[in-house]
Amino acid sequence: MSDEPPLISVGKLTKRYGAITALGGLDATIDGKIIGLLGPNGAGKSTLLKALLGLIPFSGSARVLGLDAATQGAEIRDRVGYMPEQEAFLAGMSAVELCTYAGELSGLPRTEAMQRAHSALYYAGLEEKRYQPIEGYSTGMKQRVKLAQALVHDPELLFLDEPTNGLDPRSRDEMLELIEELPVRRNCAIVLSTHLLPDVERVCDHAVIMHHGKVRFVGSIDELRGARGPDTEILVEVKADAAKLGLVLTAVGATCELVSPVSIAVNLPLTATNELVFRQAREAGLQVRGIGVRRETVEAAFLRVIGEAPADDRKPPEATS
Repeated sequence: MSDEPPLISVGKLTKRYGAITALGGLDATIDGKIIGLLGPNGAGKSTLLKALLGLIPFSGSARVLGLDAATQGAEIRDRVGYMPEQEAFLAGMSAVELCTYAGELSGLPRTEAMQRAHSALYYAGLEEKRYQPIEGYSTGMKQRVKLAQALVHDPELLFLDEPTNGLDPRSRDEMLELIEELPVRRNCAIVLSTHLLPDVERVCDHAVIMHHGKVRFVGSIDELRGARGPDTEILVEVKADAAKLGLVLTAVGATCELVSPVSIAVNLPLTATNELVFRQAREAGLQVRGIGVRRETVEAAFLRVIGEAPADDRKPPEATS
């Protein structure tokens, strides 16, 4: 077993703003390579990131990379990069100047900070524009600058707050490609706070779901998207008349849910195997075209975890931050 501490651990983490409870006694241990931080408006995601960075006071405990966020905020920020959701640029600064300044704030000597600024901007794809004032950049370029300044001090962990916010489809794809490569190319873990659930499905291996200031789920994406019932829940596709297959399987002890005219979700009896499905289908004169473990999309799983259902099954609503 590794002696390394978890990336993040919190115990009874609580933050109140007057009568409003932003974080209501969070208990969680969070690990992974790219971790999606999800939740509707007011879930407490931004407050959690600020608490973990040691930027706001709180009660309870919070540790990042083994460091105490209540007393070692400066040390945490030396080892963690932060890409904020809102613009945080100083007027008149070029990308090189901003990233160099960020490096110096993290404790790097100016020469080394400048060298790393050029490297980070090159990684972010801004080498040709790095001397131009940031206020003249497009939204996509500004997002890349924010990523570069978060990387300049070579952090072990990155907090990315809405990194694809406001981007067109092409820029969004390019940003997600950069993020997906970071754990290997920059040897860092990532916490990705986003309201775009397809982004999480594309790049994340773990997820944390928050709702009303509470943690509702912590685990891998596979666990999040896994079967909703017992491990025996499978999705069976037939050529036609899935309802008929449901009737014959129910008669032999299975629990069935019609998904479409040609597919059905099945919980087999404890001692049964997939052979039961094939046998009952043959006897009923039905053709089975495929069997697989039923898996939800991240969007559907998210809505299930927070206790909501999509208003339109064709296009489940996205979470918001």
